[in-house]
Amino acid sequence: MESRRDEGPLAGETIGILAGWGRYPVAVAEAIRRGGGRTAILSIRGHADADLEAVADRYGTIGVAEIGGAIGFFRSHGVARATMAGKIHKRHLFARGAWRSVLPDWTGLKTFWPHVVSRRRDNRDDSLLGAIASAFDRGGVRICPATDFAPELLAAGGVFAGRPLAPSEEQDVAFGWQLAKQLGRLDIGQTVVVKRRAPLALEAIEGTDECIRRAGQLCPTGGMVVVKVAKPQQDLRFDMPTIGVGTLETLAGVGARVLAIEAGRTILIDGERVADVAMAAGITIASFFDAGGLPAGVGAARAA
Repeated sequence: MESRRDEGPLAGETIGILAGWGRYPVAVAEAIRRGGGRTAILSIRGHADADLEAVADRYGTIGVAEIGGAIGFFRSHGVARATMAGKIHKRHLFARGAWRSVLPDWTGLKTFWPHVVSRRRDNRDDSLLGAIASAFDRGGVRICPATDFAPELLAAGGVFAGRPLAPSEEQDVAFGWQLAKQLGRLDIGQTVVVKRRAPLALEAIEGTDECIRRAGQLCPTGGMVVVKVAKPQQDLRFDMPTIGVGTLETLAGVGARVLAIEAGRTILIDGERVADVAMAAGITIASFFDAGGLPAGVGAARAA
């Protein structure tokens, strides 16, 4: 039986969700409802999942740079805490004519202008998302990690699906883990694809799926190991690594054999379906806790 809205840990509180692409915002909204809360969902225009409106108590859409409009929407519905969930396709921001779809409102202009004119500021994910979170804080809406409301979505440690890793695959996991942590330390990406301790593809602005597809083009024989980890300096309020059915379908499409993720710092969406797709495709999903830049249980000797 679904919990009543005045019961549970959220006790009728309205939680805001700034929603990007994918199933993640839907999963967070469902978890908030199970916890007795209500949802005010604001979808980023051009990114929303069709299921979002059905799970929202209050619903609206907004442009990606309309920060003031987003704050106003949440405040008007009594939201004191909000979260960001779902992907923003950053590559679209560099397409011809993209400026027409990302015109900021006044608050958005004040938020992003320093990153445009200052040589000391950059436009990496952490920099821009941190600026957005600060603008929300000033507007009276605190941005929180989505896992504050949906902790059950965090991946546990161990082999989630498939067979145990072979020694050569463990070597690739350890090698790729070190590369991915360095990539994350630079705030470039979170995913690395390797085979026989050779890096095939590193994620940048294109996202995880395109990174995996590029590796498939470079290595049509398949058998790759994909490693996706949190950044060493990961801000848990946004941009946490997320795995869903779509990721597994992309892996299956290029013949990858292993997906290694970081336990406790990776979001797993629709876990049972993910496991089913992995098993059908012969893919092992293994989840490790980080141990000083290496996956716990895979020794440093195997990374050398």
